[in-house]
Amino acid sequence: MARILLIEDNEMNRDMLSRRLKRKGYDVIVAVDGAEGLTKATTEHPDLVLMDMSLPVMDGWQATQKLREHPIGKELPVIALTAHAMASDREKALEAGCDDYDTKPVDLKRLLGKIQALLTR
Repeated sequence: MARILLIEDNEMNRDMLSRRLKRKGYDVIVAVDGAEGLTKATTEHPDLVLMDMSLPVMDGWQATQKLREHPIGKELPVIALTAHAMASDREKALEAGCDDYDTKPVDLKRLLGKIQALLTR
């Protein structure tokens, strides 16, 4: 099954989402900030990244932009996860290089649909 890198600083969100994804058969790698996420994205070879946008050390917008500059990150699907639900936040995430956008709290069925769509494109 596909490997998903979950970059999330909130322990409760990280634990809940990683357990739910594992139950669906995904191999989940976790990172707690943008810098660690960037490192794991380039060394752990995930199939998809779930990127919280409000991260310490390096925020999700910066981490996504830097990831897109790396050869491994050019085609790696990235879904932005954020509590910010304004249309401008979605546009900002897409401009940073994210392929899709989803809001928190996460609707697992909707998110799984987005994950599957990006993994099979």
